[in-house]
Amino acid sequence: MSETIVIAIGGNSLITDAQHVTVPAQYEAAFATARNLRPVRASDHRIAIVHGNGPQVSFILRQAQLGAAELHMVPLDSCVADTQGALDYNIQTAIRNVIGGLEQQRNVLTIVTEVLVDEADPSFSDPSEPIGTFMSEKEAMARRDRDGWAVAEDAGRGWRWVVPSPRPLEILELPVIRQLVESGTITIAAGGGGIPVIRTPDGSYAGVEAVIDKDLAASLLARSLGADRFVISTAVEKVYLNYGKPVQRAVEEMSVAAARDYTADGHFARGSMLPKIQTMIEFVEATGRQGIITDPEHLAAALEGESDTHIVP
Repeated sequence: MSETIVIAIGGNSLITDAQHVTVPAQYEAAFATARNLRPVRASDHRIAIVHGNGPQVSFILRQAQLGAAELHMVPLDSCVADTQGALDYNIQTAIRNVIGGLEQQRNVLTIVTEVLVDEADPSFSDPSEPIGTFMSEKEAMARRDRDGWAVAEDAGRGWRWVVPSPRPLEILELPVIRQLVESGTITIAAGGGGIPVIRTPDGSYAGVEAVIDKDLAASLLARSLGADRFVISTAVEKVYLNYGKPVQRAVEEMSVAAARDYTADGHFARGSMLPKIQTMIEFVEATGRQGIITDPEHLAAALEGESDTHIVP
């Protein structure tokens, strides 16, 4: 029986390591992820794909900073739009090349996606999402004083620009995305969490300098489409308790109640597994359906119930 499946692919699906960050290397990573999903795409499941873009946004910002003496700076919402187009091109081409040899050809299409956020979201007054390259404390303070940046020390690795990360409220292109998905088109949407926009007092829309969490946007898309399953592809095959410790233990299935308990006990790191668990809780609670967390290599197996962590009601 065909299902509607929303798959969120993380940065490790697009950049394998710090030595492979060029555009051709990113295509190869996208191709590997598309190849891992080949059995799923050969089925008649209806599929929507959301991807991350954190490193790529940082690349654009760094390029703009280095060229500031000659070129204009790029607003953050435009960086998100730029990376949507470039990464979607890579992913779309990779999928088409993977499925091209199958007897059952499927259309693949990208939707450059705007996502509505609330101008009064608390993150705008208390930005906390680190982006861009690392800086010394001296450089960070200079950026703060000269450019008005909010800056913060990032896990002992250096200082970074921190920006708002408001909650996604509405996917503006949802009707078109729904039509494409229901038609059987493999649809790439809400890349990088979507381009953040607000509704102005006159009813028009305007971009804002912020970033939206990719997993939150993917969860919103999954709920909005009435997805049967929501999958997050990340760096690990399964969710672990006591991760990185000698007593770490993989969890193959957890209820929403157990996920809340594990979260309260501090098993999931902020900025890593924690937001993924939180978005899964939202999806499963809202729909009563199943969430899956796994890595790119096990995506197809996970959808067959063979390898992953299932989050259930």
